[in-house]
Amino acid sequence: MSRPTISFEFFPPKNLAGSFRLWDTLNVLAPYAPDFVSVTYGAGGTTRQLTHDAVTTIHKTSGLKVAAHLTCVDATKTETLEIAQTYADAGVTDIVALRGDAPKGQAFAPTPDGFQSSLELIAALRDTGNFTIRVGAYPDPHPEATSYQQNIDFLKAKFDAGADAAITQFFFEADTFFRFRDDCAKAGITQPILPGILPIENWKSARNFATRCGADIPAWMDETYTAAIRDGREDLLSTAIATELCTDLRDGGVDHLHFYTLNKPELTRDICTALGVTPQIELSEVA
Repeated sequence: MSRPTISFEFFPPKNLAGSFRLWDTLNVLAPYAPDFVSVTYGAGGTTRQLTHDAVTTIHKTSGLKVAAHLTCVDATKTETLEIAQTYADAGVTDIVALRGDAPKGQAFAPTPDGFQSSLELIAALRDTGNFTIRVGAYPDPHPEATSYQQNIDFLKAKFDAGADAAITQFFFEADTFFRFRDDCAKAGITQPILPGILPIENWKSARNFATRCGADIPAWMDETYTAAIRDGREDLLSTAIATELCTDLRDGGVDHLHFYTLNKPELTRDICTALGVTPQIELSEVA
């Protein structure tokens, strides 16, 4: 089996310690020669400038292809497209276009004079001709979706608006992705759909996040993690679970894996190693 292509997601640092952590994460994972790395955008637009700074710095210093997250939240159409133009001017030509989330505890409300949905944002970015556009996809029903089929229909609309590829929300079993991939194909979607993999650094946090975003949690995981945490084997279990998930995906024809690193590179590194994905370049070539 050939080496899969991979990509990594980072989030922007909020303080000096976070900056060091991001740089350490980059130095650990960049040698694995990712196809691209992405940088997230905080709920409610809270990290807009931090995201911009992280994206442009990584682009300038690492030589990696960087995809900047861009949302519809807390900005007018003009302001959002100005941000996109600064990326293009800096040589960043990949964007992950998302509706975005409201701050915790608040319902999403479109910004006056802003893009009302990710579909409008995608179409506007496509009209610039400057970007490769990736979008989000949900193998399990999005919390705001009325049905599983609505997830597929809305993803189809995103591609019709001009998206080039999709990255899924994380999931815990390969069959979840395969069902979604096959149903998307039946709906006429031919563009790439990249599976999002979450190495589980902390089961309690991952479980809470999965509940909020609508990801199905297999019944066996609670009992298995309870025993692993008790015995001090949580990291070993997480590595084994993610490695098995990635192996199953590869056996099912998936050739690209997207890792949500949470700026903690060790588990992602160990999973790549277990999959036979080894460093392709020296650290000195990255810095």
